[in-house]
Amino acid sequence: MIIDKFQYKCTDCGKEYSQTEVTYLCPACETENSNTKPPKGVLKVIYDYKNLASVGSTKQVFEHLKENEFIDLLPINDKDNSPKLKVGGTPLYKYDKFNRKKLPFNLYLKDDSQNPTYSFKDRASYLVSAYAKENGIDTIVAASTGNAGSSLAGICASQNQKAIIMVPEAAPLAKLTQIVMYGATIIPVKGTYDDAFDLSIKASKKYGWYNRNTAFNPLTIEGKKTVSYELFDQLNQTTPDRVFVPVGDGVIISGVYKGFEDLFMLGLIDKMPVIVAVQSEGSDNLSRNINNVDFEMHPSNTIADSISVDIPRNFYMAKQFIEKYKGEFLTVSDNEILAASKELSKNTGLFAEPAAATAFAGMLNYMNNNKLQDNTSNIVLLTGSGLKDLKSVQSIISIPDAIEPDVENIEKLIS
Repeated sequence: MIIDKFQYKCTDCGKEYSQTEVTYLCPACETENSNTKPPKGVLKVIYDYKNLASVGSTKQVFEHLKENEFIDLLPINDKDNSPKLKVGGTPLYKYDKFNRKKLPFNLYLKDDSQNPTYSFKDRASYLVSAYAKENGIDTIVAASTGNAGSSLAGICASQNQKAIIMVPEAAPLAKLTQIVMYGATIIPVKGTYDDAFDLSIKASKKYGWYNRNTAFNPLTIEGKKTVSYELFDQLNQTTPDRVFVPVGDGVIISGVYKGFEDLFMLGLIDKMPVIVAVQSEGSDNLSRNINNVDFEMHPSNTIADSISVDIPRNFYMAKQFIEKYKGEFLTVSDNEILAASKELSKNTGLFAEPAAATAFAGMLNYMNNNKLQDNTSNIVLLTGSGLKDLKSVQSIISIPDAIEPDVENIEKLIS
């Protein structure tokens, strides 16, 4: 029985905790963790769905939730503590043609590069920041390959909070520039994202900083789930057939699942969409291990830095969601990712970073293999702007040399 607004439930042992008993991982399962396996004890936030559904009809319930900006389904109590920057409410574009050919299915692109720091990660940072302010917390730390760090830095700047960001030394310059410009303290770490992740947790324990790390902090999943509420609303309160999601740590896909699961538990939808996890072949540690008894880590090497993860921190929750709701998964090569990014840009005017283009590459794979049924609704989550990582696309573009300012020379470039 839920007494507080929400409770935490351990993904692994199923034990439930009140809001005051835990902050990050399940204390019992956390003792089993090591640096070579995905962490056990990731917490899931659960609400009193029966009480929330008692407002009236399903339409009345959703309208009530929407009117109150879904705060009844968020682990905060006062929207006044939320950042001033507008997060969420990003556009959903519908396309019925691709490469000038009519599509037999409905294609929707959810453009989360329209968030304040140009990435999906703002949804999680927004909620973590609001929770911190509501609870009098001033300093927040995170490990990041770039997007989560620049997101937290920007959101904290709007809230006059201090952000400390630990990044692997190979993180893209554009993302590091964002972090520094927002005034955050940046700490480059020799090694991988996983090394930065582990160091940030040690620092949290030593200095008492609030940690935003994905999955480790259960509120990150709650922030990311809001995209599902928006999709349901933007599709006139219907459920999409498929959602293609780029996957690294497994937090975004868990957030998408959690949002639709909330709607399902409230009786607002009667089926779950098929959610497709798309990973780069060079960093497929989640999809490759879903059917394995023992987790085996392969070092990551992919152009899609935002989803380059050796140890998926939300592996077990993502695996549970995929198995429970019959999700699908596939991998695509870096060449496919870059080709998808170019195809996406020239067909839609949307320039996505490699991680976001990974989801689009997954959709193209399904389309080319006739796996998208006619008249179905298929959504691709575009999670970050291509301006975040211009270096990655240099190999597929060509900028011509300058011409003398003579109109006759134009022919060389337009023929």
